[in-house]
Amino acid sequence: MRALVALAALALAACDTNSVDTSTYGAGDNWDNPGGDWAESHFSRLTDISADNVGQLGLAWEFDLGTNRVQESTPIVIDGVMYASGNLGRAYALNAATGEELWSFTPEVDMQANRAACCDQANRGLAVAGGKVFTAALDGMLYALDAKTGEVLWKVDTIVDHERAYTSTGAPELAGDLVVIGNGGAEYDTRGYVTAYNVSDGTQAWRFWTIPHDPRDGPQESPELEAALETWSKDTRWDIGGGGTAWDAITYDPQFDQVIVGVGNGGPYPMKIRSPGGGDNLYLDSLVALDRKTGAMKWHFQETPQDQWDLTATQPMILAQLDVGGEQRPVILHTPKNGFFFVVDRETGKPLAANPIVRTSWADTWDLATGKPHLTPETSDYSNGPQIIFPASPGARNWYPAAYDPGRNIYFAHVIDMGNLFWVPGPDRPERIKGGMNAGVAAIFGADLPSVLATLPPLIQEQVKALPTYKTAMDLPQSNEVRAIDPLTGKTRWSIPGDGYQDRHGVLVTASGLVFYGDLAGKLHAVDAETGKELWSVDTGSSIMAAPMTYRVDGVQYVAVQTGFGGGGWGFVPPYSAAYQRGNANRLLVFKVGGGAVPLPAKLPPLEPAPAPPPQLSGVTPAMIAEGQATFTANCAACHSNQPRAGLPDLRRMSGNIHDAFDTIVLDGALVANGMPAWDDRLSKDQVKAIHAWLIDTQGKLRARELELQKRGEPLDSPSAAILSNF
Repeated sequence: MRALVALAALALAACDTNSVDTSTYGAGDNWDNPGGDWAESHFSRLTDISADNVGQLGLAWEFDLGTNRVQESTPIVIDGVMYASGNLGRAYALNAATGEELWSFTPEVDMQANRAACCDQANRGLAVAGGKVFTAALDGMLYALDAKTGEVLWKVDTIVDHERAYTSTGAPELAGDLVVIGNGGAEYDTRGYVTAYNVSDGTQAWRFWTIPHDPRDGPQESPELEAALETWSKDTRWDIGGGGTAWDAITYDPQFDQVIVGVGNGGPYPMKIRSPGGGDNLYLDSLVALDRKTGAMKWHFQETPQDQWDLTATQPMILAQLDVGGEQRPVILHTPKNGFFFVVDRETGKPLAANPIVRTSWADTWDLATGKPHLTPETSDYSNGPQIIFPASPGARNWYPAAYDPGRNIYFAHVIDMGNLFWVPGPDRPERIKGGMNAGVAAIFGADLPSVLATLPPLIQEQVKALPTYKTAMDLPQSNEVRAIDPLTGKTRWSIPGDGYQDRHGVLVTASGLVFYGDLAGKLHAVDAETGKELWSVDTGSSIMAAPMTYRVDGVQYVAVQTGFGGGGWGFVPPYSAAYQRGNANRLLVFKVGGGAVPLPAKLPPLEPAPAPPPQLSGVTPAMIAEGQATFTANCAACHSNQPRAGLPDLRRMSGNIHDAFDTIVLDGALVANGMPAWDDRLSKDQVKAIHAWLIDTQGKLRARELELQKRGEPLDSPSAAILSNF
C-alpha cells in the first residue's frame, strides 16, 4: 500500500511548479491546513495508532472553547502548536501536547451580520503561514494575526457592499504569497465573488466575480463574464443579486498554480424569478479554476446547470492522481450537493467520471463527452406546481469534509439520501427584500413530509400525491450513512447508517487503515477502512460534526476533534443528539493511546412549563395576531425556531422582563452585542406589536398545554418539522 502512495506522490511531484512540496501525499507530524496536506485529503500517513492499539485511546487533554454555538472547523498543528478556530471567527493557539493556552483572539464583529447568516455563526477553519494566522470573521473582516502572540498584524474588509447580506464562514485559503477568501449570502440579495490578498500586508491582488452583473451598468469585469452573460435571460432579476457566492471550497492546486473555486447556488432559487426564460446561468454551481497570479479564469466545469434547487458546488474538494483508462491524470474528487460523484481533470476541467451516489430527480445521467447532464424537468421543474426534488437542498454532501486514501483508492464520506418538496408560494416577480432572505421558495424536507403533508393546503396535498417522486419519497423519507466509495464508479464498498438526516460529520482516514468520525449523539468512532467494522468508540457527551484530525508531537500521535452542534438547522436540535441531552458547551477533545476517561457534561433537567405571559397588549385583535405570526415567520423564524433546547431563546418562554423590553430589543437593538440584531429598518412599531401579541398568545396556549402534560406525567418536549434552507 505504501508503495502505491509513493508512486502517486512521485507522479504529482514531477509536474510541481510551486514551492509547495507535493512529493508526499497526506499529512505527517504536522497537519498544516484544515484539510491536512496540500491536497486537502484529510489523509494521514501516521501509523502509530492502528487497529492493534486503537482500543486503548483515551483523553489526553481537553480545552473549553468558551462558546455554545456551532463548531465546524478542523484544527491545524504546526511544530507542536495547535491553531483552532471557533464560531464568529475566533482563534486559539494551544500547546498541542498539553492543551495549554498560548493565546486566544475574539474578533470585534458587527453583530448585525447575524441577520444575513442563514446557517449560524459557523467558521470552517484557519490558514497559517509565514508567522501569520488568518481568520475570517462572520461580518467579512479578514484578520492576519501574529502566530506567536495573536496580535492583529493587519485586517481588511472583504465585503464590497454592506447594504447587501454578505457573510463569511469559510476558511481562508493560502495560495503562495496570497490568501483567498469568498463569502456567503446567495439566498439573500448578493452577487458572488472571491478575493485574493497579499499575505504580507493585506493589499488586494485580484478579485473574480462568479456571475455577471446587469449589462446596463456597463461592461463586465472580465471576458469570462461577458461570455457567461449569454447564459442568463435578458429579463434576469439583477437587482436581487443572482447568488453564486463561494462560501467554502476554495482550493489551491500547486501543480498547476491555480485556485479552484466552488461556486454556490442561484438566488432567488426559482428560474422563473431569477432568470425568466432559462439558461445555464454560468458560473453558478461550477468549479472555476483561476490563475493564481492574475485571477484570470483558466477553465470551468458547471456541475448543476439551470439550478433552481440550491445544489451548490461549494463542497470540499480533494486533489489526487488517478489511473483513468490506463493513463495517470491529476484530478479533483468532488461530491457536491447535487448527488453526483465527479472526477474532474485538473488540467482541463473536463469530467472523467460522473456517477450518482443518491437518488437524483433533477438529472438522471451525465454525458462525459459533452460535459452536460441529461436534465429531467418532468420531475424537477416546480415553476407551475410543487415537486419533490432529489437530493434535498441540504445536499447529498455538504460542508463536512470527506477523506481520500490513495493507497486503497477509497473515498470516505458522510452521505444523505433525501428529497425535499419545493413550490413557489408568491408572485413571479416579487419585490427585492433589501438585505433579507430572497430565496423565493417554500421547502419541506423529505424526512418531515409524512408528518407535515396533511397540514398543507388541500390543493398542494393533491398535487404532491400525484407526483412521480411521491412514492419513493414516502417509502424512504431519508437515509444517512458514512460510506466507503470507489471514486471512478461511485459504488459503495461499505456503509454505516447514522441516527437521522441532521447527523453529518467530517471524516479522517489514516495509512494504518483507520477511519475516524463523530456523530451528533456525541460518540467518536474508529472503524476499519477496509470493512467498516467498528474498532473503538467513546461517548464524549458532546455533539460532533467537525472532521477529526491527527498529528504527532515528541513521538506521540494524537487524534483531535472539535465538538458543538449548529450550522444549518441549528434551531432544531434533534432529540437523539448530545446537544439536546447535555447542552452544547463547545470543547476541543484530544486523544492518545493510554489516555484517560472523557468527562461527560451533566444531563440537562427536564423542561419546565412555559412561564405565564403578561396580559395581552391593548387593542389586539385576532387579525393582528395572525399578522404577527406571518411577520414572525417571514423575518424571525430562521433563527428563533421556538423549539426545545434551541440555540437561541424560545420566545414562547419569555420572562416578564423580556416582555417589558420587547420593543427596545427588536427595534432599538438593545441586545445587538449578544447577537440579536436591530430590526428598525425592516419592521414598523405596529408590526413589532403584532409579533409581540402573537407571542403572548402563543405562550399562553403553550403554558396551558404543558401544565396539562405535566399533570398527566408526560414529557413536555414537542419538536416540530425543520423547514430549512440548507446545511
